[in-house]
Order: sequence, then structure tokens, then C-alpha cells
Amino acid sequence: MPDSCSFEADKLLIRLDVTFKADVGSITPVVDSVLDAARRMGCARGHEMEIEIALREALANAIKHGAGGDPSKEVRCCVACDESRGMLIIVSDPGQGFDPATVPSPLVGEQLYSEHGRGLYMINQLMDQVWFSDGGTQIHMLKSPTDVAPTST
Repeated sequence: MPDSCSFEADKLLIRLDVTFKADVGSITPVVDSVLDAARRMGCARGHEMEIEIALREALANAIKHGAGGDPSKEVRCCVACDESRGMLIIVSDPGQGFDPATVPSPLVGEQLYSEHGRGLYMINQLMDQVWFSDGGTQIHMLKSPTDVAPTST
């Protein structure tokens, strides 16, 4: 896992950096603190539900797949918030990583009937930009403010 979370943003209203045990019981407290901060700062006004669902999915994936559900391992969540640019969330896990292009679409064939495998699809639908780094051990999710069009990376 990287030593620090870096953001290419200046004049941030808020920056959170939380490391926690890879336990599903940690998801709600982390999500609650991120959403509380976002509401106070107004950087994701009107998008709290999308951010909550995407963040829950990203954290669950990091715990289940990246940390193998092992609570002796840690997951990290970093958040940058800015009224004009929105909210950037980075979730890092200690896993081996993966190639997101190899994840099958939940909208095709037998995946339609699967009881899992929709998290990345949902994240991509809910957030304005999503990209991976460090071999798939970090997911970056950006939610732009309503009045600002997203830019491609």
C-alpha cells in the first residue's frame, strides 16, 4: 500500500485519510465520516447517495478481494473535497491487484443471474470518473459538482 495519498488539487476544503482494519464492520463508520464531511463542506451537494453506494462497494471490494477478508490487514480511504471540482475518493488495499478489463459485465449471459459481481459496474454508473492505479490495488472515484461537467482523464 502506498505511504501517502496524493492529490493534484490545491485549495482543498477537506482532506481525509483513514486507515482501518479490513473488516466489513468498518465500512459504515468510514462511509458515515466521509459523508458527514462532504455535507458540512458542500462539495458533493445532491450526490450523497451516489457517493455512499459507490464508496460502500469500493470498500467492500477492497476488504473482500484485496485483503481477502483478513482483519489483520488494512484498507485505506483518502478523500479530497473541493466545491468547484467535487469529491475525489481513493480506496487502497494490500492485495495483488487485478485488471479491471477482465471483470465480466453483469449485464451479459449468465452474469445476469449471478448473486455478486455488480460492484464495479455500479461504481462506474454512479461516479463521473473511475480509474485504477498501482496494478488495480487503488480505485480512484470522482464525483463532480452538478454544475461542472466531468473531464476525461
